[in-house]
Order: sequence, then C-alpha cells, then structure tokens
Amino acid sequence: MIFFKREEEPEFSEEDLEFLGRFNKFLSRENMKRLEELKLSQTISFRDEKIVMKLFGVKIIPQIKTLDKEMKGFVDECNARVKREIQNILFERFAEEAHEKIPDLIAPHIIGYEEVKGALALQLFAKEPVHILLLGDPGTGKTDLIREATELAPLSTFGLGSGTTGVGLVGTYKGFEFVPGLLPQAHNGICALDELNLLKEESRAGLYNAMEKGFVTYDKAGVHQRMESHVSIVATANPKGDSFESKDLKEIKKQVPFDPALMTRFHVVFLMNKPSQLQFENITKAITSNEGDEITPGDKQFIQHYITLAKKKTVHFPKEYETDVVTYIQQLKQKENMLLTEITPRTVVGFMNMVKASARMNLRSRVEKVDIDRVKLIFEHALHIPFENIKSEKTPIRNVPRGYQ
Repeated sequence: MIFFKREEEPEFSEEDLEFLGRFNKFLSRENMKRLEELKLSQTISFRDEKIVMKLFGVKIIPQIKTLDKEMKGFVDECNARVKREIQNILFERFAEEAHEKIPDLIAPHIIGYEEVKGALALQLFAKEPVHILLLGDPGTGKTDLIREATELAPLSTFGLGSGTTGVGLVGTYKGFEFVPGLLPQAHNGICALDELNLLKEESRAGLYNAMEKGFVTYDKAGVHQRMESHVSIVATANPKGDSFESKDLKEIKKQVPFDPALMTRFHVVFLMNKPSQLQFENITKAITSNEGDEITPGDKQFIQHYITLAKKKTVHFPKEYETDVVTYIQQLKQKENMLLTEITPRTVVGFMNMVKASARMNLRSRVEKVDIDRVKLIFEHALHIPFENIKSEKTPIRNVPRGYQ
C-alpha cells in the first residue's frame, strides 16, 4: 500500500495506519488516496463498528466518520463498500454450513422439532410457493416457530386467524385509498397465519386464490381490483376439539379442522404433539444449560441479506435426478392410505420447490443429490403420524418429535 507523504502536514498515527491498512483491503487506489488526504486534513476520523452475532461472535467493521456535509456522500459510499465486501466474505463462509445454522436460529428456545425447523428454513429460500401447516396440540410452540421463522424473512406479514377476515387478508378501501391486506403486503415473501382454524370459511376465498394462483381480487360496490400475492403461506392450527384425542390414523383425520380444498393446498403438514417424559427432561436440561440463547439483530439482518442474495439465483434441476423423484412420489402414492394427507400434483410441486430452495440455501445454482435426500427426510416426517404406539397396523410408527415451548 502506498501512502502519500506531504511536507509540513501531520503524519499518520499508528492507529491511523492500522485503519488505513484495513480499508485498503476493500477500497480502490483512487479512494484510498482521497481517504488519506481527508484524514491528514482532519476532515474525517476513523471508528470501529461492533456487530454482535450468534453466528460469528462480535464482528469489528472499520468505518469512517465526518461532519463535513460535502464529504458525506463519499464517506457513505466507502462505508457501504466496506460493509458489503465483509458481508460477502461472511456469505461465502456461511454458505457451506447454512443448512445447519439457519434452523438453529428459528425459535432456539424451543428444543427439538429439527424437521419442522428444517422445512421452515427451506421455505425462506423458496422463490416459488411452499405452503406449510403446523397442526397440533396447544403448548407445542407452533406460534413461536412460525413467528420467529418469518422474522428472518426479508419480507413477511403475520396475522391471527381469530382476528383476521377476508378484508384483512385481501384489503379494503379507507376513503379513496385502497389499503392492501396481509396477502398482497407479503407479495414475493411469506404470510404467516396463526390459528388458521379460527378463520371463518367465508373469509378463505382470498387465501385459496393466493395459495393456488398467486393473486387476490377485491370486488365490492362496483370496484374490481386485482393484486399480485405471490406468497408462501405458513400457518398453525389446532385440531377439532383443541387436542388430538386418539393416536389412530382414522380418528386423527376426523379431527383435521379443514376440508380437502384447503388441506391439499399445503405442501407440507406437520402433526405436533407434546413431548414424552424423557424428552421433557432433556428439554429441561437444555434450557438450564443455556443452549437456547436468543439470536441478535445482527444475526437477523445478516440472514435477511443472505436470503435476498440467494433468491436471486435460478436453480437448475438435472435430468439425472428425475427418475429418483418420480419413483419416490410413486412410492408415496402407493401407500397413500397410510399417510396423513393425499398425494397430489401439488405435492410434487412443493417437493420440487423445496429441493431447489435447498440448493439455493447453499448459494448453488444446481440441485445435488443431497438436496433431494434432505427434502425426502422432511416429507417422510411430515406425511407419517408422529405418535408413539399408533393403533393402525398400516401406519408406520414414528418417533415423537422433541419439542416444547
């Protein structure tokens, strides 16, 4: 690095030289020359910005400060460039372990539910819709899971089924101004709906359209308006009667609170139940040992920027994997009577959207076998009844997921 020496001007202090060396890694030679001149004229000063993160610890970012209004544009440009370059270095490092790190950031105080958190993490990276339903008993952390997952999204909305109407989902006019609802506000993002079972049937039309067609319409008093609502839906619901009363597949299906028109629009449905005594003991140990530390604003901002970058990628699905996916879907269809939900073409669409999201999470533009295997694991967990000692002989026994709020 070349520093430009000037006669009769103060020299750089050791601290200044250290800062200039750090800036030199990210700024052009021209900008560095100007930076040195501004520092020697005492027009600018240097400082460290600390960003506290669970992912990387404390990151120290060199920044420039000035009171000169004429220099503010240049200083802001340099600061933004330094932050962006450091962020890109972290992105490249993070891409290799994103599948392990991101699910851990979703409701870390809720222990377990690895497959659920994995599915919610994939949804964040899906460019095409991925609709997820968490159906289960109260007190299993469903609300916290979807709320904290959507907080990592660059764009999301959140609503309560008990307090939301068709107007709240689609929008309404206030005076002469149209106010969009939860669905159009979340266009190209995620719309979270808690307690969806409490959303009245007459209010669901907009939700059906958004999930299937990617738009909603407002028709009232001679006014017709169409709004793009290309969204992924993540929702929670309690069963009829509030809690599952049986572990028999046939009886469980009777307690599903939605008709097939809505249920089949969800690509992934997780049944969630309270933990066993042994699992509760493990959860207690994890909580008391502080394993579930909350994430920081720095983590959220980093993940949001990472998702924004990842979603710019167009992912290619190689023909060599087509047979693998087709065979797997055929196998699911053959044992459909043993599964919670029907296997439809929508199932295939959701599977493929999640496979591409898996590649995108690693900043890859091509699907690999690991992506398919990862989504298979999620589907296997979601489609089968996760209760112990299931009475139906045709239903495979699955382990109870470890989770509790």
